[in-house]
Amino acid sequence: MALVDVLIPTCHRKTGLAIVLTSLLNQTFTDFDVFISDQTSDGDTYLESIEIQTLVQALKWHGHQVMLHRHLPQRGMAEQRNFLVEKSRAPYVHFLDDDVLLDPPVMERMLRVLQAERCGFVGCAATGLGYLKEVRSHQQHIELWTGPVQPEPFEPDSIPWDRPNILYDRAKLLDVGGFSWWHRLPPVHAGEEVVVQFLLIRKYGGCGILPSGTYHLGLPTNVDDRRCNAVKLFGELIQEFNVYPVKPIEPRPEQISVPGR
Repeated sequence: MALVDVLIPTCHRKTGLAIVLTSLLNQTFTDFDVFISDQTSDGDTYLESIEIQTLVQALKWHGHQVMLHRHLPQRGMAEQRNFLVEKSRAPYVHFLDDDVLLDPPVMERMLRVLQAERCGFVGCAATGLGYLKEVRSHQQHIELWTGPVQPEPFEPDSIPWDRPNILYDRAKLLDVGGFSWWHRLPPVHAGEEVVVQFLLIRKYGGCGILPSGTYHLGLPTNVDDRRCNAVKLFGELIQEFNVYPVKPIEPRPEQISVPGR
């Protein structure tokens, strides 16, 4: 068993999947296996294409197990993520969207932080390089956390966040319910990873790291209709899975403010 299982849900993104797999080949961290769940329509599937198969064989040549699954019918992203988590066995699971490019040290850095902080997850935001020349000072103010990662027991009306590149502690993910509640949502929904991250932050803490080393490919979204957001389940999942801090919360240290430039 590998230390990390990389979980990739894919649908109608052959080029995106190829780029993600190429990124995995170049990672400085190598103790991982790969699970891919494809929900592309029959007739358009690409897991057996020469491009994807070449990358799969290259990963296997480098010692990684690669499991390919055709997973239909589509029941929504929460169900697809739940399917992948159930297939995994490693102590850490790394969800990657099929539309990102990674710098070589990204997985190594994420795992190092997660093991050191013992929190629920570590995320890397995806940079949109198409906006590289734009300066938006009003959107570039951030606060850097200076102490250890700890739980933050915020309420359901707090501001959400999301990442297309998340490394989870699998045991902690399952402890807050994972994606087992997928059947409560219609097939078309959004926000399934956001609510999971909310729950983990609330009980174990979670963090994002910079530089992210993650680049968004700019492919069109597969979820055009976002009227149903899984975040609506946050309150009831808190009660159902007893999502309360596992340790006393220390006073927050003074934050380092980084203004926009």
